[in-house]
Amino acid sequence: MADEIKLKTVTRSQGNNQALKDGTVQPHGFSFDFEEVPVLIDGFRRMVRKLEFDVSEMALTTYVCARGHGKRFTALPIFLVRAFHHGAIVYNTKVGIRSPKDLEGRRVGVNRGYTVTTGLWARSVLQNQYGVDLSKITWVLSGDEHVAEYRPPTNVVPIEAGRKMADMLASGELAAAIGIEVDSPNVAQLIPDAKEAGFEALRQSGHYPINHLIVVKDEVLQAHPELAAHIFHAFAEAKNQYVQRLRNGQIDKPTAADEVHRRVMQITGADPLPYGIAPNRPMLEQAVQSALEQGIIKQSVEVDALFARGTQGLMA
Repeated sequence: MADEIKLKTVTRSQGNNQALKDGTVQPHGFSFDFEEVPVLIDGFRRMVRKLEFDVSEMALTTYVCARGHGKRFTALPIFLVRAFHHGAIVYNTKVGIRSPKDLEGRRVGVNRGYTVTTGLWARSVLQNQYGVDLSKITWVLSGDEHVAEYRPPTNVVPIEAGRKMADMLASGELAAAIGIEVDSPNVAQLIPDAKEAGFEALRQSGHYPINHLIVVKDEVLQAHPELAAHIFHAFAEAKNQYVQRLRNGQIDKPTAADEVHRRVMQITGADPLPYGIAPNRPMLEQAVQSALEQGIIKQSVEVDALFARGTQGLMA
């Protein structure tokens, strides 16, 4: 592998990859040519539709959907972003919703597309933790999908032209919505004390959803098979430095994400951001199962098959 290999890369600066972005961690045998994309989801779309990058951060569900449609990139088990999604579900307090089950038979908004990862995990919470029948809800989308070829289930519809989801929720035309912020006295979080509900789900079942991972263009992996492991190790070294600083209380200005990671570490006693398939298999299997049940993919897929050869056994 030539030393001059430069990989056009997009990934948002955050604690666990900051050492790569600022050069503290230097990759072995190649370099990242970082492009800053102000709105990260625009980077996802550019990768899915035009393969514009060699290496890209990507939402988990976007990747699973894209692979189902033959897109030419493959993931590495580098899980940059994790989050709880209990608080992503908001509802109109004036339309007779007393519990999540009351969403059945109603119209519920979803910010952007149906395959958005926050939507997948929020619907999974509703189904698996609160017994909601997702097929009895009409899901109303405010945007389109990154994977243009994807066709959603029949109970998924676009928002009416010219309408705004926040307005429809505030007026009660939508009973609830996922992933939007609304400034209205009639709108509140559906799940009480949602932040603590997420931590309790972690305690009870290890629930700590994966949002983003890293994908690499297949053309690059085919030309340089050894790159997959080298990229993994570079991201892992940066992440390990971050986790050590988190553990030692050395984060100068903690973000909300830093605080969640710290709390997860207190609850589990372990690295809050493990990389590799093995420590993440339960959440990955749940994501695939939820994608199948929700109609995001048509056929199930083995978790190991989602990741590049040479990385299945790696952990950090």
